[in-house]
Amino acid sequence: MTQTAQLSPSSVFVVSGGAKGITAECTIRLAQQQPCKFILLGRSELLETEPDYAQNSDDSALKKCIMENLLSQGEKPTPMNVQKIYNKITSSREIKKTLAAIEKTGAKAEYISVDVTDTPALQEKLATAVQHLGPITGIIHGAGNLADKLIEKKTEEDFEKVYTAKVQGLENLLTCVNPNQLQHLVLFSSVTGFYGNPGQSDYAIANEILNKSAHIFKQSYPSCHVVAINWGAWDSGMVTAELKKIFQERKIDIIPIAVGAQMLVKEMDNANHATAQVVIGSPLVPLAAELDSELRTYRIRRQMTLEANPFLHDHTIAGSPVLPATCAMTWIINASEQLYPGYRLFNYQDFKVLKGITFNETLAKEHILEIEEISKVNLERIELKAKISSKNPQGRIQFHFSAQLNLQREIPSAPTYESLNLEEDNIITATGKAFYQNGGATLFHGPGFQEVKRVLNISPEKITTECLWPELTPQQQGQFPVQWVNPYTTDLSMHALWIWTQHFHEEGCLPGKVEKFEQFEAIPHNETFYVSCEVLSKTSSSAIANFIIYDRQGKIYSRMLGAHAIIWSMKMLRS
Repeated sequence: MTQTAQLSPSSVFVVSGGAKGITAECTIRLAQQQPCKFILLGRSELLETEPDYAQNSDDSALKKCIMENLLSQGEKPTPMNVQKIYNKITSSREIKKTLAAIEKTGAKAEYISVDVTDTPALQEKLATAVQHLGPITGIIHGAGNLADKLIEKKTEEDFEKVYTAKVQGLENLLTCVNPNQLQHLVLFSSVTGFYGNPGQSDYAIANEILNKSAHIFKQSYPSCHVVAINWGAWDSGMVTAELKKIFQERKIDIIPIAVGAQMLVKEMDNANHATAQVVIGSPLVPLAAELDSELRTYRIRRQMTLEANPFLHDHTIAGSPVLPATCAMTWIINASEQLYPGYRLFNYQDFKVLKGITFNETLAKEHILEIEEISKVNLERIELKAKISSKNPQGRIQFHFSAQLNLQREIPSAPTYESLNLEEDNIITATGKAFYQNGGATLFHGPGFQEVKRVLNISPEKITTECLWPELTPQQQGQFPVQWVNPYTTDLSMHALWIWTQHFHEEGCLPGKVEKFEQFEAIPHNETFYVSCEVLSKTSSSAIANFIIYDRQGKIYSRMLGAHAIIWSMKMLRS
């Protein structure tokens, strides 16, 4: 029977790549938390004794000593030869330093020089270590290689070097242990595997395989504490000042060594036993793509089903699920941003609902999103026209939605809402679920689009609501995932106008078009935000309003200006 995943002095960890660098720092911190036994693996040779000429020299003077020794032996001290000897000596010093730091905690540590991709050598040397340290109860797989190049420049050797250290290394380590005795399996993966990164296709593939391997192993051995840690960039020697500047430009936070090491210890706590994958670090924001002067048009086909988009059950009108206009616009936005890495939507204009998409017998087999470039300024902005269409059973084209978009490399700072007023007037006292699917004139939306928590104040000119969006799972979001723009919170923000029209006119409303939408920051999930709906005009058939979405201090996340709504009688909506 599998033992519980509990660290103890008798725990025996084999740590690949554990004698140097970041993995070594993590191992030392783990030993400080719980002194146990560690078998460190690395390809570097551990020198029992250094050459005489090197023994009293520090790293800064070592190269000079190496050169003098080569000259004394009649050899030419070439830069490559000197560096090779230097690396061998300093690497051995770092390994000894790691072993001493681990043993200082009261733990036991042993170093084995071996390549984790060499199966027979690994099995033989680990078997010897197990004889005097005991059965292996934990694996920390930190070995890895890099060969960063664009995919068209990568060689087969590049791929093998990166891939085998991660993937074959893990396979080989698992062949050396009894999986039923394994209490901990910790895989050092990377945010590159989670987000992707230019020039690291092989590294991304290898790390994503580690992620999936963690989930599979956890299913087979549920009592084992399994976690793939998708690390971001560490503040180590590999991150040069130049690289730090690039990370800063891409808004990528660097993990301090002490903080990252403590995070490893935290992830190995029994409280996190159920989590098989964790991302520690900033999202990898793609670099802005170079833009040429040629204007292009793209046609993207999509097939949709009700089964693939469960959230649609929460947006049913007159008995049929209907695609929310905000989801249609987010479909356009997401597709546009994917075409131009490094650029995000700042605003769109003239969004029109031409003919909604209903998920019943009228649903077309396929819809086409056409994106047409209007203008481009390299490394600044892109203007686009977009429309969604389909063909009816007679073969005639039907247009459903259209808009004009402006993508930018830099989004302006969020402004402050000058007309902020969060005081409560207690005119509308209903709260939460009472606004939805509660009979009478309440909103028709289901849980995926709820909920307005309460109305803070209302007047003939304006209504202010307090909202919170309970995040949907990726499976519920289906083909309309939340990325930079959230279609569900945008839809939720528009519920304020429905409440206003019902309160003053006993009518409902549905979106028709939007003159302009701007986004400055993403609207947070599972956090309170506020919506002010400023009513600009109202007739028997339509209403026009501005919607401003902001936080408690008035910082604006996004705003929808000149939103036109079609007035519907409640009878029409529910017939």
